[in-house]
Amino acid sequence: RARELTESLGVETISIHQFDDPVDAIHRADAIFISGGNTWRLNQRLHEYGLVVPIQRAVRERGVPYVGWSAGCNVATPSIRTTNDMPVCSVAVLPALGLFPVQINPHYLDASISGHMGETRDERLAEFCAINPSEHVVALREASLLQVSGESGHETVEYWSARGEEFKIFRHGETPREYQDAAPLAALTPFIPFTLRG
Repeated sequence: RARELTESLGVETISIHQFDDPVDAIHRADAIFISGGNTWRLNQRLHEYGLVVPIQRAVRERGVPYVGWSAGCNVATPSIRTTNDMPVCSVAVLPALGLFPVQINPHYLDASISGHMGETRDERLAEFCAINPSEHVVALREASLLQVSGESGHETVEYWSARGEEFKIFRHGETPREYQDAAPLAALTPFIPFTLRG
């Protein structure tokens, strides 16, 4: 399905499993696309195949575009602790690519489900922030994205939503707030290495 999507955009893609040497495939890549699936399994495989550092270097040093959605978005953050997926594999590897310096929760949904007696997504993300009070979570709804572009040290971040919906920022001890432009991300952490614009 990822290949169908990229080829519909006129981009020829080759799955990494078709290469004898996955690390060499990253070294030769013009762009990296990581789609959805189970985040735990994906992150485990990235570590097993030794792809974390090569992907980091490709993006940071060579400026190779990285496009990740769903699980691919989760692994672009510092860790996969804010995934919605169940840990289906026995090896639980939490550190991820760290291409974006803040935790993201994709597929964010704040609707109340009638008859559901468990925790809401808001409660789970608030719990994450309570246990990790120095961290923040950006909750992205469906059909929305954060786009990082520009040269190293001069990057910009923009927020896009096909549905015109807002994203939400979760911080410990604060009521979550919604935004439609990327400017509030600058206040999340002093080490975001790029200029932000809406």
